[in-house]
Amino acid sequence: MSTPQTPMPPAAPNAPYAGYTSPIPVVRTHLGHALASEWTKIKSVRSTMWTLGVFVALVIGIGLLTGTVVAGSTSDGDLGSESALALGFFGLLLGSICIVTLGVLTTAAEYGTGMIRTTMTACPSRGRVLTAKALVFFALAFTITLVSSGLVAVAQVGMLDAREPSGGEWLKATVGVSLYLALLGLLSLLVGSIIRHSAGAITIMIGTMLAPLVIALFMFSSSLEGLRTFLLEYSIPSQLGVFYATSLGDSGPSGWDPLWIMLGITAVAFAGAYVLQERRDV
Repeated sequence: MSTPQTPMPPAAPNAPYAGYTSPIPVVRTHLGHALASEWTKIKSVRSTMWTLGVFVALVIGIGLLTGTVVAGSTSDGDLGSESALALGFFGLLLGSICIVTLGVLTTAAEYGTGMIRTTMTACPSRGRVLTAKALVFFALAFTITLVSSGLVAVAQVGMLDAREPSGGEWLKATVGVSLYLALLGLLSLLVGSIIRHSAGAITIMIGTMLAPLVIALFMFSSSLEGLRTFLLEYSIPSQLGVFYATSLGDSGPSGWDPLWIMLGITAVAFAGAYVLQERRDV
């Protein structure tokens, strides 16, 4: 014997779904929902743990190893008038490859797996999705870099008998270099959004980082001296070294200039990625 069904109430004349009321509360979505979604995705994929784990291992491991070697090779670890903060450059230079890789994978991997269709179905505002990805990634990359570079800086200063760094040097070697690497990773994320191919975007970014420096090293002709100097001084490794006062030239960027240069390039790339994402299909 079947259970008698309760008759449904009559639908309103203009109701879109006659006789049905969703038990799920309907709310207007905003950027906060997109941020929560992107944070859930980036912390749940294994590539994030692997790339950031290798980054921390490289920055802290090479930083402590460099400090130990320098302390053992100099008399009483005495560096004279040099600052011990400069030794943090080597670990961050290698670790920047991990940040670039993670930035590309944050967007390009979704196009490879088809996950981007689900993302755009849940949040049709493409600009909001790109903005949420950029904010979540920048905050994560900046925090991880700041903690790692800060630990290495404190360890090296305590390990070596060198000149006491000034407040400005501390700020550039921790906050400044962390902002620069986070922007470099964000630029990689935007290139991944434009290229939509993980291997292609990673190749472009690695080439952009290393090719100018390598090409400049093989420019022996005097007629190319101006171009050689420009490539050396404005290459990403040289700009990264400016935060530790170890630039490859005398006329290139100095002080906080590398940060403003990277900020401008990233802003242009963001505008391009935003326009392309609005116009292209997924």
